Amino acid sequence: MNKTFSRITSVWMPLIMALMLALGIWIGATFFGSKRSYGPVYDKIAAIMELVRNEYVDEISTDSILEASIPEIIAKLDPHSSYIKAEDLQAVNEDLDGSFSGIGISFNMLTDTITVLEIISGGPSEKAGLLAGDRIISINDTTVAGQKWTNERVIKTLRGTKGSKVKLGIFRDNSPKMLTYEVTRGDIPVTSIDAAYMTDPKTGYIKVNKFARNTFSEFLNSIVELRGKGAKGFIIDLRGNGGGFMEPAVMMANEFLPEGSSIVATHGRLDEMEGEITADGTGAFQEAELIVLLDEFSASASEIFAGAIQDNDRGLILGRRSFGKGLVQRQINLPDASALRLTTARYYTPSGRCIQKPYTLGSNTAYSMEIIDRFRHGEDFNPDSIKFDSSQTYTTLGGRTVYGGGGIMPDIYVPTDTTGISSYYIDVLNAGLLQKYAFKYADSHRREHQNAKNVNSLLAMLPSDEAIIQDFAFYARDNGAIAPRWYYINISRDLIVSQIKALIARDVLGTSGYYEVINRYDNAVKQALKQFSSHTTKFPVTIDKFSKK
Repeated sequence: MNKTFSRITSVWMPLIMALMLALGIWIGATFFGSKRSYGPVYDKIAAIMELVRNEYVDEISTDSILEASIPEIIAKLDPHSSYIKAEDLQAVNEDLDGSFSGIGISFNMLTDTITVLEIISGGPSEKAGLLAGDRIISINDTTVAGQKWTNERVIKTLRGTKGSKVKLGIFRDNSPKMLTYEVTRGDIPVTSIDAAYMTDPKTGYIKVNKFARNTFSEFLNSIVELRGKGAKGFIIDLRGNGGGFMEPAVMMANEFLPEGSSIVATHGRLDEMEGEITADGTGAFQEAELIVLLDEFSASASEIFAGAIQDNDRGLILGRRSFGKGLVQRQINLPDASALRLTTARYYTPSGRCIQKPYTLGSNTAYSMEIIDRFRHGEDFNPDSIKFDSSQTYTTLGGRTVYGGGGIMPDIYVPTDTTGISSYYIDVLNAGLLQKYAFKYADSHRREHQNAKNVNSLLAMLPSDEAIIQDFAFYARDNGAIAPRWYYINISRDLIVSQIKALIARDVLGTSGYYEVINRYDNAVKQALKQFSSHTTKFPVTIDKFSKK
């Protein structure tokens, strides 16, 4: 069957295209309730399909051909319309729905053994008695230690139906024999907030990694907690945030904007996709100073939030030009548990700009490469490389100039930091040695680190920078066959040490610990704190141009 199918797809491409067209018609008629007649062209396609089914030399599965053809059909549309296979839909939805059913741990497999890094508070594993540092030797009596299981396989095995049970064989350092635990799977939250902490006595930092169903509630809890600690201004870090649902971004913007402020507008072919959302005046942080961090991977809902803040002169946008995704998708679930994500509208920031970057229907390669092209053209390092489209000039509420046509341009540009990058650093990074070394160190000092209540107390327990770099160099030599090259090591010393400390903090204190350490060396965060000190973030923002700092 596979050989036959391969021959069909390579030789009978016109037929395949005809079937693809027929499939599109079938989807429309079946799932969108269309009852109209399609005319002689479609009758001809139906006739062709019937002939293939009944008279083609080999018996073939038209279902398999149609299934393989769907992605090709969708590829003829915009870059963000997509088809999701039934077997992939659950995993895709879980990331945005805010929860899944599992045992409630984070783990590491750097040593080919599943090592528990963190137990989710209140989750099934905590209730069962698992501890950070436990090694999972077996799952349901199947040995997993040393079997080279992938992360994906581990995740798939540990997740399952709520209420079902999984049997774990556990090795614990202080136990002379293997322990057995039976864990009942339960709902595990998928968090959107990686970190929320005070950078100084007056400034709170919040890292948002996606816009899921629970994002706004998580964000609100975080920002309220930070205000209780004295925060007067906030850094909202959306770097690397590719978006998600529009609603959480709108609700976040509402917290900062005065009543009647435009947040976002959408325009599409259907009446239901036409509309504008404005702030209702109930936001609790309308007086707080605000900076939003963006980079080239900030997209979609991240751009909705940033655009609303920038166009209303409510806060500063700092970093690099965002991705440029101004298309709105609607997910349509299909009867076989697959789904179609179809672009149904464009969204527009309050100034009227659509920040969708250019694309050509059915040609996604150039679109995907655009981020790389920015790097090649020097945009990541020099704002002079950015070409503004003079035909898409808009003004903010206060009259500042902003640009459409491809992402959110920051008010203050911060280039990609290449300080400390050397050939040695690239070698150890690509070999994964920074993560492996940090995990080895954290794991071997786990009992000592239990006394670390915060980042500062943990850092006080670590060796000197010189001791860390020396030990790491010998570790890389012995475990990665990367010889110490001290000239290049000295160039990258601060970068290597800072990342090792941050990775150790992540293993000990969680993701927030990582950001608390690494942000001390982050130029964008440093620049944001300078702006708070100079009070350029006060509403309304008056910076009148794309600033180079």
